[in-house]
Amino acid sequence: MTSLTLAPWSEQGLDLLHRQNTTELTEHIGGPETAEQVRRRHEKYLGLDEGRMFLAVLDGRVVGSVGYWPREWGGQRVYETGYGILPEHQGRGLAVDAVRLCAAQAGRDGASPWLHAFPSVHHDASNAVCRKAGFEWAGECEFEYPPGHLMRSNDWRLALTGPDTARGRAVPRGVSGGGS
Repeated sequence: MTSLTLAPWSEQGLDLLHRQNTTELTEHIGGPETAEQVRRRHEKYLGLDEGRMFLAVLDGRVVGSVGYWPREWGGQRVYETGYGILPEHQGRGLAVDAVRLCAAQAGRDGASPWLHAFPSVHHDASNAVCRKAGFEWAGECEFEYPPGHLMRSNDWRLALTGPDTARGRAVPRGVSGGGS
């Protein structure tokens, strides 16, 4: 049986970011970035003071990324999450597993009661990931991403302190977390 794990963000992440920087994978978030923007994103992930970025690893191979970071939303401090699985590994539930593992880690960190995701209303696959990972739909909203670009998004939220997610219980069977 294969199992997905999360590994702390490392130098391997730069290659992953370049591989994820395609029109296909960025069409709902403003399109591909320049090489300099990708490098800056990588440096930002390496130096996060709050929150964490992870490499999603399957059978020793990096297949994607997931992470969480603090933000103000609705007048309170919450965590935001973002995720991406390389096209050749999509359609197997890996994004859902990665988001659940990430939520479990965010819950263990305990600095926020909520984890939010803001996929475009037009990104059916990303919205399905949120639904399958146990998030509740909180409505549509206007969301700024990338900076300077407003998009119509769905606001999905997951309680990090409830019985299903409290301190790590959001991990699906058969999936282990290696990023703590």
